Amino acid sequence: MSKMTIITDRAMELAEQAGAGLRNAGASLRDAGVGAEQWIRTGAALGAAKAGFNVARGTVRRHPVAVAAAAAVVGAGVLAYVMYRKRRQDQRQAPIDGQSRRVTREGNGAPRPRPRARRASGADNTAST
Repeated sequence: MSKMTIITDRAMELAEQAGAGLRNAGASLRDAGVGAEQWIRTGAALGAAKAGFNVARGTVRRHPVAVAAAAAVVGAGVLAYVMYRKRRQDQRQAPIDGQSRRVTREGNGAPRPRPRARRASGADNTAST
């Protein structure tokens, strides 16, 4: 396992232990509206994020070329995906056989069902005597 996984798991264990301790401490903390359990979980998550950031920073300092290469690969992948989406959109809007254009379903979907005529009940139409 990576350091980030170990740190995150440990932080979650500590948060669970602290939450269990607060639950066993009684209802006084919950009734006070403090939300101590949520604050502890948030603090643990922030601690795990800070530790992960420090690990990432150390990796970047030790292997700057590898990080730059990975960023270039990710950038090339994003660029390829954008080009793919643009080409697919252009193909959908391109003329078919040089004359007609494709009709989208947005305005020309399945026909809408006609509204049913409302029938008045027999009791409403009769005059009371």
